[in-house]
Amino acid sequence: MLEKLKELALRQEDLEAQLADPAVYGDSARLRTIQRELKELTPVTETWRAWKQAKERLAEAEALLHDPDLKELAQEELAAARKSMEELQARLRVLLLPKDPNDSRNVILELRGGVGGEEGALFAGTLLRMYTMYAQRQGWRAEVVSLNETELGGVKECSVLIEGEGAFSRLKFESGVHRVQRVPETESGGRIHTSAATVAVLPEAEDVDVDIDPKDLQTDTFRSSGAGGQHVNKTESAIRITHLPTGLVVECQDERSQYKNKDKAMKVLRSRLYELEREKRDAAAASERRSQVGSGDRSERVRTYNFPQGRVTDHRIGLTLYKLDAVLDGALDEVIDALVTADQAEKLKGGGG
Repeated sequence: MLEKLKELALRQEDLEAQLADPAVYGDSARLRTIQRELKELTPVTETWRAWKQAKERLAEAEALLHDPDLKELAQEELAAARKSMEELQARLRVLLLPKDPNDSRNVILELRGGVGGEEGALFAGTLLRMYTMYAQRQGWRAEVVSLNETELGGVKECSVLIEGEGAFSRLKFESGVHRVQRVPETESGGRIHTSAATVAVLPEAEDVDVDIDPKDLQTDTFRSSGAGGQHVNKTESAIRITHLPTGLVVECQDERSQYKNKDKAMKVLRSRLYELEREKRDAAAASERRSQVGSGDRSERVRTYNFPQGRVTDHRIGLTLYKLDAVLDGALDEVIDALVTADQAEKLKGGGG
């Protein structure tokens, strides 16, 4: 580990030297690459420097043990330095785990009403609000790309583009089936029903990630339609793109401009195709080691929201919080932090794989 840390410290010095060259500021792509790498390296090198300082304190304290007047003070310093070194070493192990190359990407979040018909769609609407509010808390930008609502305002299906630092790293564990237990708004008898919605979290693909042949696309235009007629257009500005080789269909009717709708629809299509490739590529690794927090499979039940008890339970890590209202208002950090920690622990156990 020490050799690896020395290499990273030298790499940081090299990047800082590159930043000192005025020529780099004329190349925005190179500048962004350097700044991104420095941002990833800095927590590692700072933690390593803190570990080396703790090691020096330990050596100084050991030297003072032989002085009878300072022995008690030296023992206290020795214990504090050892504890600090252990904590910093544990942190370094986590920081040196292989990074998910998609962690820094933006996210395409897709929601669908599942089991339970109208109630499942209403719950999907509740989740849409939750993720939108979480994005706001993080300082991210959330933009609805496509929205297909029911008559009662539920969400049949929806795609949201979430842009912000580390969006995928925080949201990637949300993929799967989210179950709700509550008395439905559509139920007059007061009985608790169980219904569900599915969540898919896709890293936003860049142009270079996916090569799409224009001949493989069928593009149709149609008039926008929305619940209550709010977004109904008299012109055919809504876009439907079909990727013929895979049969994937993406619609966007959120904007009044046909060009903007097409641009958004292509972002979603590109990300879905990128995800298909990613799933194929990761299939072999996933069969060898399923992470404790789950595979991210959309068919896997990940969380239950129980309204009568005010309870949220994440089944993958056995976490239960009696903070349902706060979670639905976007206070998701406690759940996500626990999922990230569990994932890190599983990777450490598996030797960083």
